[in-house]
Amino acid sequence: MSRNLICSLESDDRVGIVIPTLGTREEFLIESIKSVREAGNSYIQLVHPSPETVSPLVSQAVDSILLDMGDGLAAAINRGIRMLPKEIEFVSWLGDDDRLAKGSLNLAASVLRNSDASCVFGRCCYINSDGEVIYVSPSGQWASWLQLVGPQLVPQPGSLFRRQAFSAVGGLKQRFRWAFDLDLFLSLRKVGSGLIFVAATLADFRWHATSLSVSGRKGSVKEASEIRRTHLPRPIQPISYLWEPVLRFVILHSAKAVGLKERRISRRAGVYSG
Repeated sequence: MSRNLICSLESDDRVGIVIPTLGTREEFLIESIKSVREAGNSYIQLVHPSPETVSPLVSQAVDSILLDMGDGLAAAINRGIRMLPKEIEFVSWLGDDDRLAKGSLNLAASVLRNSDASCVFGRCCYINSDGEVIYVSPSGQWASWLQLVGPQLVPQPGSLFRRQAFSAVGGLKQRFRWAFDLDLFLSLRKVGSGLIFVAATLADFRWHATSLSVSGRKGSVKEASEIRRTHLPRPIQPISYLWEPVLRFVILHSAKAVGLKERRISRRAGVYSG
């Protein structure tokens, strides 16, 4: 299916999207905001450490700007979602350099509206700084259970949550710096009918050296290992140490492979600066 979805399902739902940002990548941020508007009927809440410094170009493109209290990314997202208008039922967040596919919010909202699922997710493209596709992440309904004992193949970009379910599991755990989305997905598996996969590419994740997910890869892998163990049934938790070291090695190796491909593509295009 095309990355730019042609969605025949019209959605009357106003989805709430939180975009946390430090305000250092305005070109990417504007691109992200535009993609959210093209993805469906949405309310965009920007979370920024200095709202008074936000450019008119950005402030006029979003619905509201919330002060980032400096308590970390998970805290900023939690506060952003909590402060969305009360009538909004479906929520998510988007990195300030990532993009949603056209029609993706309409599609995801329609699935949530017609089911008791707690979350909808799809496939995700990895792109470089210039917007060129590096890799399309494999995913499917099987990724919902695989994340408990294997790599995380439920992409956060493009996912959409039922707001009530997000609140029921306590939102994002603020003690995690990188892998709080994995903890959220594993918690949401236990709410309603859990996570539902749609066979479409819903978003683009921008892979570059300065992104938090890339620069903090080792820390993210370590956190994810801890999260997986805590979500396993108690009798299995002690023996998870048998496979977790191997799994961490495989995940780090896979990330390095994506990074190498990104550098090759960027060098050919003359945009690589790492």
